Amino acid sequence: MATALRKDAVAGLVVAGLLIPEAIAYASIAGLPASHAIIAALVGLSVYAALGNSRYAIVSPTSSSAAVLAAGLATLAAPDPATRALMAFAIVAVVGIMFIAAGILKFGFLASFVSRPVLRGFAFGLAVSIVVRQLPTIVGIKVAGSNPAAQLARFVMSESQWNIVSAVIGIVALIVLLGLRRLPAIPGAVVVMAGGVGVSFLIDLPGHHVAQIGPLALRVAIPALLTLTQDQWLALTNAALPLALIVFAEAWGTIRTLALRHGDSIEPNRELVALGVANLVSGGLGGLAVGAGFSASAAGEVAGATNRATGVIAAAALIVLILLAGPLIARVPNAILAAVVIAALIHALDPQPILRLWQIDRDQVIASVAAIGVFTFGVLDGMLFAVALSVVALIRRIATPELAILGRLGDSHNYVDLVHHPEAHTDPATLIVRPGEPMFFANAERILSAVERRAADANVRFVVLSLEDSGDLDSTALDALAESASRLAANGRQLTLARLKDPLRDLLTRAGQPLVTLAINGTRSVADAVDTIHAHAALNQDNP
Repeated sequence: MATALRKDAVAGLVVAGLLIPEAIAYASIAGLPASHAIIAALVGLSVYAALGNSRYAIVSPTSSSAAVLAAGLATLAAPDPATRALMAFAIVAVVGIMFIAAGILKFGFLASFVSRPVLRGFAFGLAVSIVVRQLPTIVGIKVAGSNPAAQLARFVMSESQWNIVSAVIGIVALIVLLGLRRLPAIPGAVVVMAGGVGVSFLIDLPGHHVAQIGPLALRVAIPALLTLTQDQWLALTNAALPLALIVFAEAWGTIRTLALRHGDSIEPNRELVALGVANLVSGGLGGLAVGAGFSASAAGEVAGATNRATGVIAAAALIVLILLAGPLIARVPNAILAAVVIAALIHALDPQPILRLWQIDRDQVIASVAAIGVFTFGVLDGMLFAVALSVVALIRRIATPELAILGRLGDSHNYVDLVHHPEAHTDPATLIVRPGEPMFFANAERILSAVERRAADANVRFVVLSLEDSGDLDSTALDALAESASRLAANGRQLTLARLKDPLRDLLTRAGQPLVTLAINGTRSVADAVDTIHAHAALNQDNP
């Protein structure tokens, strides 16, 4: 217990040291004072610790959510900065309500459409994207760009504007941080920030045009959300939808990636409610949108976090650091803060999980597209494109299933795929086929047409269709099965269904002829179907 608490305390300090620079940076992206991002971080850390499930998720403002919030605000007509800020907090509150409603209505199942290859690609692409966003800060410049790829290109093209002093400070800080990773008991972020304060006293950083954090303030003012009109709320809801999508995409990608890495189980509906309450409270207190940011969560994981106590400790440390060390933190160079973020993501830049997919030749394209998509198009568009691709790949696979031709293994009752067991023997008069996927409207006609062609090519009298993967059939599949049975019969071939489950047998019985006959003659196993065929054939020979 003491060891775990010590690890969580160290991880909490590391996270707090990371969240301060992140909060400042993300508030500037959203066009709001840093205090609103700090409030959001405190709310996110505290609420998620109470309601969330992940041991490693650090819920706080993220760069992606701040950028989408800024884009949403740009579409709204705010007459003054105060109204703009009020609308921002209202948008965040609406996102919270959306999440809570989705969790209560059990919409968490939608998270299942984000496959593991998508998550692996997402994690790698997001890590690369965040690192790219920090590179301009390291060298003391600002770079615009609609996506990380554009930002990287403009960063390289602006080489003549790089600030050498800022670059040296950032690179040295990064080297120190990477070196201290071998000593997890030492909070590297705190060490380099302290070093940054020391450098600020030794060197005239403003004189060398090295940007610093600047003054910090922690002010809480309850926004008057109820003063907004109905039309404004409607417009805010439209602006909240893309923000909700980006928060969920990034948070779920982070939470599930870390859970898979450590063998943890998580409940999507619970995560939705936890994120929803955190955003609702954040918006109600004048904070930015919050989600499980990958950089902060990864930093806590690397620092040795063991449970959600890390978030509570980080929140407490955040308050102490701002109240007691605010003037000193204001002197820290921004380059050091960028180095802290990069160091937290170094381990996430390992391409091995994606390379493994190429080695086993499974889902490698989906994972690669997710990584490239996040980097090229941004987090939301990249994730949605990868998810869409994985769904298309699933539909394609089940719409074009493989047909296994079965043979009998020795003298047993086992019928196996001839491709994998060429030693299995077959009956020249009987074709036994097993579809590799359940039959439904998108593949039934294709499967049955292939069965008929195989039967014609083999010139068999009997066809056994094993339906072990089909516990139910839709109306399209039923019609296709009836039509296929009739065509086979017209060509002198008898269709028998094997591995027929009772609910499907009942359905075939209700469907009328020729499906009733198929239900009556259907068997529970392939061996039973073959034995029945042989028995009928022998009976017909005895009674010509």
